[in-house]
Amino acid sequence: MGQQSFLPEIDRKRTQAAVEAALEKYRIYKYLSVEEREASTTAAYSDMPRSSPTNVTSDQTANIAIHNVDSQAFRKEYCERVERAVKRMPRLERFLIEERYMTTEHDYITDQRVYSFVFQPPISEPTYSKIRWRAFYKLASYLNLMITKNNKND
Repeated sequence: MGQQSFLPEIDRKRTQAAVEAALEKYRIYKYLSVEEREASTTAAYSDMPRSSPTNVTSDQTANIAIHNVDSQAFRKEYCERVERAVKRMPRLERFLIEERYMTTEHDYITDQRVYSFVFQPPISEPTYSKIRWRAFYKLASYLNLMITKNNKND
């Protein structure tokens, strides 16, 4: 009889998609500036009192300032978390992730370009795929993105 494993089986495609989505989110947060919200300067007149039935007035400027600071802090923390996870990886895996997925030119860099021209000496496509899967597995583990197979539904 075969040995039974108590570890869940990983869904490779969905885990890879989750890691790629996390790296896409990283690039958006890292390289794209987000337009900050601004307070409306248009006066609004109403016959109704300014307070609601709960007698709480809204402070639009404070709410906008809080949103701008919190969203910027969230983006920075997310980027630092991904960068810490990548820095914990072995050299080849870290190099692959940084060169392929963490650059501003991501849309113009292909896997073939990375394994043929960026790696010195160049490596084969199967070797590249193995290194990339190990890197994705570790990133999914570090970032809590691991997706397991559900044998009942799959």
